[in-house]
Formats: sequence, structure tokens, C-alpha cells
Amino acid sequence: MNQLNSIILEGNVVKQGESSEPAKGFKVCKFPLAVNRITKSPAGESCEEVSFFDVESYGKMAEICEKFSTKGRGVRVVGRLKQNRWKDKDGKNQSKVFVIAEHLEFKPNFQKTENDEKKADGVATEKSNENSKENSAPQVAEAVVEETVF
Repeated sequence: MNQLNSIILEGNVVKQGESSEPAKGFKVCKFPLAVNRITKSPAGESCEEVSFFDVESYGKMAEICEKFSTKGRGVRVVGRLKQNRWKDKDGKNQSKVFVIAEHLEFKPNFQKTENDEKKADGVATEKSNENSKENSAPQVAEAVVEETVF
């Protein structure tokens, strides 16, 4: 029986997702995610806490991730935690925990584009309208997860 390992994060992409193809036909996209949390101190002052998480996605989701994970873009990640362990060159134990995305939802992109500037000047085309619709609609990527029952 598998034990529970599930995480939901919502934050902003820190830098453009980086893609690689470690095996023929198998894509991986990695990006760092910043998650902000605002609380109040006992004195009533606002305190901001920022946590950074490394996120990985695979296969078709990695292709979508590469396209839409632009710096500053909001994203919701549903996935699981994974820990890699190794020994460094000095023989010391090292480890890293990261998130494997099983579902990604990119928030609408409200950053100004060249097409937005043209529309502001009164010049709008159907193509620029299509692009703005594409950028403003949330993009969703889901992985197919196989379940094994014993």
C-alpha cells in the first residue's frame, strides 16, 4: 500500500522553465517556484515569508510547461515530493527534495506584450486578439497517473 505523498502549491515562476531530453522521446521541464505567505506578527505588523521550490514535469506536461512557464507567471502545482540522495566527492551524504508535478494550472498572463501596445494605440488585428486570448486564459496540464492495486 502506498502512503500519502501529496502537495498543492500556488505561486509564481521564478525563471523560465528549462527543458531537457535525458532519454530519446522523454522530456523533462524544471522551473523554480516562489510561494509567498503574509502573516501578522504579535505586534500587528505584516510579515512576508517566501519559500522556493524546484518543480519538475515530464512527458507532454513538460512540453506545455516549457511553453507557458515564463518568469513571474502564476501557477498552481499539484504533485508529490521526491527526495534524491547521493554522496558528494568527499563522501558526505547529500539530499535534495523537489516537487514532481502531476497537474499544472498556469494563471492568466497579464504582462504587456507588443500586441497589447498596438491595441492601446488603436491598432488591433484578429491575430493580436487571438494572442491575447491565448495569454489570458489559464493553461492546464495533467499527467496520466497509473495506479497499481495489490
